[in-house]
Order: sequence, then structure tokens, then C-alpha cells
Amino acid sequence: MTPRLSDALLERHLVLAVDRRSQELATALQRHGATVTRAPALKNIPHIDDAALLARTRELIAAPPQLMVVTTGIGFRGWFEAATAAGLDEQLHAALAGARILARGPKARGAIQQAGLVAHWVAESELSVEIAEHLRTLDLTGRRVAIQHHGAGADGLDELLEAASADVVSLTVYRWGPPEEPEAVRRSIRAAAAGQVDAVVFTAAPGAARWLHFAAEQHALDALREQARQGRLLFAGVGPVTAAPLQQQGLEVLTPQRFRLGALVRSLVQHFAQQQDGGTGVG
Repeated sequence: MTPRLSDALLERHLVLAVDRRSQELATALQRHGATVTRAPALKNIPHIDDAALLARTRELIAAPPQLMVVTTGIGFRGWFEAATAAGLDEQLHAALAGARILARGPKARGAIQQAGLVAHWVAESELSVEIAEHLRTLDLTGRRVAIQHHGAGADGLDELLEAASADVVSLTVYRWGPPEEPEAVRRSIRAAAAGQVDAVVFTAAPGAARWLHFAAEQHALDALREQARQGRLLFAGVGPVTAAPLQQQGLEVLTPQRFRLGALVRSLVQHFAQQQDGGTGVG
């Protein structure tokens, strides 16, 4: 049995519309008394056996990059796991050791450090646009640049690098696939629209966008907005990138100051504790 830390989320029903680290997040919320339903609208699919990924990896080992852009911690770790499975991890480490490495946020930096490498620059906002702004300050002509993408892939960085005359090696280490249980997603939306859910929690923008797509298919967006407007439904995201698809639909989103799962849990606990004490508002 999960040890209880508090009763702040007792009798609260939270939907976790997340795939990555969902068990870890569920356990953390249950320690505060929450009832948790998992309903990810997308599934994270590793590329561990992807022949194209390993071919690109061998290309980089043969001709190491001068610049490496890391967009996600999970993707960078997954890349090294794939390399390890193929017996290429030591060679990949050596190939990247001489590169200047840019990281999209603290989670990417942590994965880089875990691999025994150094992040020379970090986009603290965790936004690809901040990476783009930094890249525009560099002379990239003829430089070999490797870029590890997130599952959605379309961040515009490849095009920017190619326009700057860089030699670009693009890697997508995981991708998003359809949910394992689409009916569970639909049930979560119907429950949230009917006022039977206290919060819906997201950890990735593609997952948030897809959950909203399911909601639109069920003509539930107006009901979700109304539940949120009346303070009966909270939307929460791990950071501003995750929150963006929700905000584009006119939904207010609770996000922690630090873009971490632990900080997200603390924000949820504080929000509902304040409600119990008579406070209101999304922090």
C-alpha cells in the first residue's frame, strides 16, 4: 500500500492524460489521497529497434558533430539505450564528447549529465524558440550539427540549421502513437465534462493536443470550459509548453514554477488545500 503523506487530495478524482512516467505521477498523487485514473491520449513509442536511428548513430560516430542539440531528456536517454543495445554506447559517447551541447531545459541537461557529458548552454524556458534564437547567434556555416527531436518532431530547428548552411543530422528517438485504450480517453472526457473529475493533468504538449482532439470529436469542449469557469475542473500541466494547447482553447492551466513532476504534484496539493481553506484561483 502506498504510504499516505497527506489528505490534501482525499476524495479528489484526477485524470492523468499522460503516458510518460504516469505510474510515478500516479503514486505521488495517491500519497496525498487522490483517486487517479490514467487516460493517455497518445502512447510514447521508443525507437530502440529503429534501423534508421542506428544508421544515423553510426554516421555520427564516423563523423562526429561539432554541435549537438538535445530537445528532451527522455529522448536523449532513449538514444543512449538504443546505442547500448547495439553495442555503440562507448563510441557514441566519444563522438559527442568533443561537441558543444545545447539542451532544451533542465531535464535535457540532466540526461546529458547522466550520460557523462556536459551541457554547455541550456534553454531554461524549455522552448524550442529559445534554442532557435541562440542558434541564430552562431556561425553554423559548414558545421556538423546533430539534433535530437521530441516525438512530435516539427519544431522548425532542422530548417533553421539548413538555412544557416549547417550539415544537419536529425534524429527522432521516440514518436507518438495512438492510445492503447481510446475508450478510456473518451470516458475521461465525458466524466470531466459532467463534473465528475476534479483535475486533468498533462505532461506533454502532443498528449494535451490529442486529448483536446478527442474532446472536440465528442463536442465536449464547451462543457469542459464551463466546468473550468465555474471552478469545478482544473487543468494542470508540467510547464508552459505542455499548457499551450489548452490555453489556445481558452482553458486556464495550473503550471508549477519549476517544470518538474515533483513541483507539479506540490502545485496540485497546494491548489486543493487552498480550496479546502476557502481560497480560489489557479496559481
